[in-house]
Amino acid sequence: MSTPLTNTAKRLVHGDKAPSCNLVIFGAGGDLTRRLLMPALYNLVRTGLLPDRFSLIGVDRQDLTDEGFRDRLDQSVRSFASEKSYSVEFDETHWKHLLSQVSYVRGDFNDPDLYRTLKQRLDGENRNHATSENAIFYLAVASRFFGLVVDHLGQAGLVEEGPERYRRVIIEKPFGNDYESARALNQQILRTLHEDQVYRMDHFLGKETVQNIMVKRFANGIFEPLWNRNHIDHVQITVAETVGVESRAGFYEATGAMRDMVPNHVFQLLALICMEPPNSFCADAIRTEKTKALDAVHVINPLTDIVRGQYRNGSRDGKDLKGYREEDGIQPESLNETYVAMKLGVDSWRWSGVPFYLRTGKRMAQRSTEISIEFKRPPFSLFRDTQTEELEPNTLILKLQPDEGASLAFGAKIPGPAIQLGQVHMDFHYKDYFQNAPSTGYETLIYDCMIGDATLFQRADSVEAGWRIVQPYLDLCKAQPDALLEFYPAGGQGPTKADALLETSGRKWRKLS
Repeated sequence: MSTPLTNTAKRLVHGDKAPSCNLVIFGAGGDLTRRLLMPALYNLVRTGLLPDRFSLIGVDRQDLTDEGFRDRLDQSVRSFASEKSYSVEFDETHWKHLLSQVSYVRGDFNDPDLYRTLKQRLDGENRNHATSENAIFYLAVASRFFGLVVDHLGQAGLVEEGPERYRRVIIEKPFGNDYESARALNQQILRTLHEDQVYRMDHFLGKETVQNIMVKRFANGIFEPLWNRNHIDHVQITVAETVGVESRAGFYEATGAMRDMVPNHVFQLLALICMEPPNSFCADAIRTEKTKALDAVHVINPLTDIVRGQYRNGSRDGKDLKGYREEDGIQPESLNETYVAMKLGVDSWRWSGVPFYLRTGKRMAQRSTEISIEFKRPPFSLFRDTQTEELEPNTLILKLQPDEGASLAFGAKIPGPAIQLGQVHMDFHYKDYFQNAPSTGYETLIYDCMIGDATLFQRADSVEAGWRIVQPYLDLCKAQPDALLEFYPAGGQGPTKADALLETSGRKWRKLS
């Protein structure tokens, strides 16, 4: 195991240019590098955040030259800039300078010679580009390679830190596929690395609106005093997609909606809503409170607290949509879920008795990621002799995508002689107040790793806490693959049984429309 970093652990101020470093991407020939990572690096250099002295080394098994690798990246970034321009002119000067710092190494991830070559290449980059000895290793590879690559990095001496250099490893999701595998992977990685060298990626946390949840909570006096069981009736978290499995059939058939979305994306949103105020914006302070929130989620009963579904053929906007079992690469009798809804409780003083309803699914009626916080209704007695039949709840809706912003619903008197109430909405849209710059969502996360801020990356205990919550469900599905499986039409609201999670207590899902 490497020596803990001392001098270079000093964190830079956000907005400063990142310190000189080398970035090594394992799996550089894949879609993630071309579609997301390289456009993110272009955006960082365009906005002046990428170090002046920087090198990128791509590593993969594909037979590419340095020039061939650069050509492939050039096409991808220009395509991204064309699609996501938002009136921002493509910066040829910065892009060509970045490309000049790119090289490629071909090799097998299990070949020790690859890592010796990498060590020599990093030494060469330091001499040729004066990039310093700082290095980030980005594992954009299949999860089965995570532990293998880290082991080889350690054996080759590539993750040894010192007073004047850092060595960090970014690991993509999925981090494990259940509680035991996540624990085992953490144990394997932490035999080579210190926790502060490991940056477990969840790109969802790179979205500005996700980060803004804490700001809305803790920087606004109108919200924080109400953020508890005394005022909040329930919370709904929705991550709905209109797309099907597309070209990811092999991955999705082995993963499903629960593993793909819930222990990571959805639970990170849950933690941000439930966490107690940290004592600072220090990474460990924030991550400790998030983990404590997940640890407080009580044990679920999958037979009563979870509904799983799979989409069948349907339609949306007059267009016919295939069912999951009819998608290319999917088994005709597949029992895999494409939808999960669940009811959770958080056993803390702040949230005792408040139900949290979570749902995520593919081929839904609308693409929507939002958090709906419904407040308790006031007593009706004042309005019993008026034309108002019931009081609608006040609702705060935090919208993450596609239209980022927030909405507050409250009651107002309808003009006229009678006392009659209507529901009105105050809407805030980010695009109306802040420039909507082109982004992949990875810019913030890559930059944060370069400056040593792990706030938006998952810690080992947080990853394991997420898997612990859903393990009873995974155990049930392993024993009974067809358990709980309901079907819903593509382009719809999801399985009708999901409504019962709320209806038994007089609540209902927000409609996707």
